[in-house]
Amino acid sequence: MLNIPILRWGQPYESLDSDDVVHFSTGEPLAKVAQAIPGLVARDMRRAARARDVLREIPTADLIDMMKKAGELFLNATLPMGDGEQSPDDFAHHQSATTGLPEHMCKANMAKNHFVLQNMDRMLDALTRGLDLEIFSRGYGKEERGVVVSYQACSPVVGMVLPSNSPGVHTLWLPIIPMQVGLVLKPGPQEPWTPYRMAAAFFEAGVPREAISIYPGGAEMGAAIVDKCDRTMLFGGKPTVDTYRGDPRVQVHGPGFSKVLLGDDVVDDWESYIDLICDSVFLNSGRGCINCSGVWASRHTEEIAAAIAERLGPIAAKPPEDPEASLAAFTVEGQAKAIAASIEDDLKQPGVRDMTSSFGARLVEQERCAYLRPWVVHCTSPDPAIANKEFMFPFVTVVQCPQDQMIDRIGGTLVASAITDDASWTRQLMDATHIDRLNIGPIPTIKLDWLQPHEGNIVDFLYRARSFQMPEERF
Repeated sequence: MLNIPILRWGQPYESLDSDDVVHFSTGEPLAKVAQAIPGLVARDMRRAARARDVLREIPTADLIDMMKKAGELFLNATLPMGDGEQSPDDFAHHQSATTGLPEHMCKANMAKNHFVLQNMDRMLDALTRGLDLEIFSRGYGKEERGVVVSYQACSPVVGMVLPSNSPGVHTLWLPIIPMQVGLVLKPGPQEPWTPYRMAAAFFEAGVPREAISIYPGGAEMGAAIVDKCDRTMLFGGKPTVDTYRGDPRVQVHGPGFSKVLLGDDVVDDWESYIDLICDSVFLNSGRGCINCSGVWASRHTEEIAAAIAERLGPIAAKPPEDPEASLAAFTVEGQAKAIAASIEDDLKQPGVRDMTSSFGARLVEQERCAYLRPWVVHCTSPDPAIANKEFMFPFVTVVQCPQDQMIDRIGGTLVASAITDDASWTRQLMDATHIDRLNIGPIPTIKLDWLQPHEGNIVDFLYRARSFQMPEERF
C-alpha cells in the first residue's frame, strides 16, 4: 500500500491524520493519503510569491519544452508515487478503483492530458491570441503591430479545488505552469492520482519543486484554498456555483446542462442525428459537464426519446477491468440510490415519461458500490423540473418546446449543439449570453477544440491587461 504525503512547495510532509483510499468494489487498501489542515495552507501562502519567482527564472519556451517532456513521462513512465512507484497501468488501475470509471476510460483520459501537454505551444498561442509569451514574465512588450501592451499576474499561484468524478477536467490546469504561475492543488477525495502523478512528471521534466503544493483533505481544505489564494478554479455542484457566482477571484466549474437543439428546419430528419445525440449523452459514462443532458425540439420528441432509449436502455454494468465496460460505478455509499429516488419522484410529474422503464431497473446495487444505467426521460414541455436537470451518469431528457421559445427556456448551458441552417435562429443563438460554448451544425457536445477556451479563458482569469507607458528607448 502506498503512503502519499502532503506536498508543501514540492517537499513531502507527513500528517498525523490520513485517509484510507480503497478499491470501490473489493475493499482492497490502495493508499494512505495524508490529510492537510487549513492552518497549513495559511502558513505556506506566505511563500507563495516564490512559486512564481522560480518559474519566471525559466524562459517560457523552456517551460513549454518541459510540458512536452512531462506529457511523455505522464503517459509512459513509471513515476514516484508517495513512498512507492506507479506505472501507467498502475495509474489506470488505481484511478479506476477509486473513481469507478472503467480502466480503458482512465487510459483515454491519460491520452487527453498527454495531447494537451504535447501541444502546449499551440494551446497558449491560441489562448493568448498570438501574444509573445515573454510579455507575461516581463510584464510589458509590444504586439506584432507595434502596440504597447502590459499584463499583470493577478496572483502568484492558482488554487485548484479538484473533483473526483471526471479525471478529464485536469486538462484545464495544465497550461498554468508555462504561464509562470504556481499551483496549489486540493485533490478530490477519490482522485488523488492525477495531481500527484502530474506533479511527479513535472518535477522529472525539470519544473522547480517550489512551484507546486498539494493539500489533500476535506471540504474545509477547499474553503481554505479559496480563502487564501487570490485566484482559484473550483469544481462543484450547483450550490457551489451559486455560492461563488460573481466572485472575480473564483472561476467555478459546475454542472454543464449541455444540450442538443434541433431546429425546425432539420427536426423532421431527426433519425440522422441519433448517433450524434447518443455519443453526446453516453461517452465517458456521461460524467462530463460537456455530456448532453437535454435534447430539445419542437416535434417528434417522443420518437427521438424512444430511439435514444432503444440504443442506450439495454446497456448493462460491467466490471471496471472489462474492456467493454462503459458505465462508471458510484463509489460513495448511498449516492446512486439517492439520485435514483430523486428521478423516480420527478417522474410522477404531469407530462413526464420514463422511456427506459421497459429495459429493466436503472439502479444496480452491489455489495460495496452501485451503478445507474442510462436513463431517458421524455417531457411534453419545459415546465417539469426534471426537464433541466443533470446527473453524473448517462441521463437525458428529451423536451418538446417551440423553437421560438427554446432559447429563453433552456437556461444556463455550457455547450449547445444547435443543429440548424436557419440563419435568423443562428443569429439569436450567437447573441444568447447564457450559452457558453456554441456549436452550429451536427457537432457532438463532447467534441472539444483544444485551441478554444473551455469555460472562460484561463489567460484572462490569471492576468489582467493594464495601461503602461515607458520611454521608447527602454523597450
